[in-house]
Amino acid sequence: MASVRSHENIELLTYSEVMEISGYVGNFKVKIRKKPRYVDESKCTGCGTCQDKCPFKTDNEFDAGIGIRKVIYTPFPQAVPNVPVIDRERCMYFLKGKCRACEKFCETKAIDFEQTESIVEVDVGCIIITTGFDNFNPTVMSQLGYGKYDNVISSIQFERMSNASGPTGGKLVLKNGSAPHSVAILHCIGSRDLNYHEYCSRVCCMYALKFSHLIREKIPDAEIYQMYIDLRCFGKGYEEFYNRLQEEGVNFIRGRVGEITDIAETPEEKGKLMVLCEDTLIGRQRRIPVDMVVLSTALEPRADAGETAKLFSISRSKDGFFMEKHPKLDPVATTTDGVFIAGCCQGPKDIPDTVAQASAAAARVLGIIDKGSVAVEAATAVIEEEFCSGCKTCIALCPYNAISFNEDKKVSVINEALCKGCGTCAAACPSGAITSRHFTTEQIMAQIEGVLI
Repeated sequence: MASVRSHENIELLTYSEVMEISGYVGNFKVKIRKKPRYVDESKCTGCGTCQDKCPFKTDNEFDAGIGIRKVIYTPFPQAVPNVPVIDRERCMYFLKGKCRACEKFCETKAIDFEQTESIVEVDVGCIIITTGFDNFNPTVMSQLGYGKYDNVISSIQFERMSNASGPTGGKLVLKNGSAPHSVAILHCIGSRDLNYHEYCSRVCCMYALKFSHLIREKIPDAEIYQMYIDLRCFGKGYEEFYNRLQEEGVNFIRGRVGEITDIAETPEEKGKLMVLCEDTLIGRQRRIPVDMVVLSTALEPRADAGETAKLFSISRSKDGFFMEKHPKLDPVATTTDGVFIAGCCQGPKDIPDTVAQASAAAARVLGIIDKGSVAVEAATAVIEEEFCSGCKTCIALCPYNAISFNEDKKVSVINEALCKGCGTCAAACPSGAITSRHFTTEQIMAQIEGVLI
């Protein structure tokens, strides 16, 4: 990330969002809202004094609710640029006009409470969308006790807990501060489930196995249970890693967990979380007492994926992820020329696959830039101006926003660089002014006659 920031041909606009896009491949106009940090990036040295002196704290979103942060904070460790931002909704100065401790202790005078948002407009030839994913919220699966029992946590919370820069400094701890001596890791929470997401999230099996290894390193005598439907160790060296965990003494139980409860039936179960599951390999129900439960949650489309798809004029598949032009022949392009996708916004995938897809998308963009010209669809729609009544019916129906209205001539105009020849406008035109180039009735009849002769 530091290399990206220092590259002479890359302009980094962080803490910003895209507002509007117009144009077509090779000629996109993008309007970007740059939100105020209330910190001058040119003056800030990233020393962290402002964060140390800020007296107010709140939940840290990056730590998934198990850590806290200051009201002036760096979004995540190793952020680029290493410049904090003030949380306006929680800052005491913006709420009550008091405090300003961060400004008083900043030696470089980088704090600027008068900073406002700015609008940046850029001209670009191509766009690569890499908006990522959201984690499934397991609260809706009430039988698993997430949000009800303190020591039932999500995979992201475990990841932050085990990280050296996390809220616990890398120590695995229960709510009472002690170390867990038995941990159950549940697979496929929200994925491969007709009630939530039918698809496999791909990464869950392997990060769940990684969790077992981390627990074994930090707590050597811990009892570890993996509750799985079936294991999908599909990558290079993955099956070998699974075999290694078996040798380390990890318990693998094949079966979906039905319920997690704190109701004890025996004295040994008191104070434990009881994992009720079916062990399909031995054909019986089991009650397994553990100190901590980790839920391997599904990867799902971001909450704003619908708005993003509409903004960039791209499609989504039935599972909500952005749809590629072709799953095998063109997995990084979209139906909108010049707009490419990479990473988990297209579907669940692990880091190596994400890097490969991102490299492919970058290569496609460089190919277009190097070539200097773009081939457009041959079978586009054509408007006969003398027959156009100016009703604008076609404009509202075009899925590619390829039709505009000429106010001088009072007729609709098609941008051939955007048109994909879908025929929607031709079918809906009440005056019959729109035809599909290379797909006219005369051409089709001539083809039929050629076959029959």
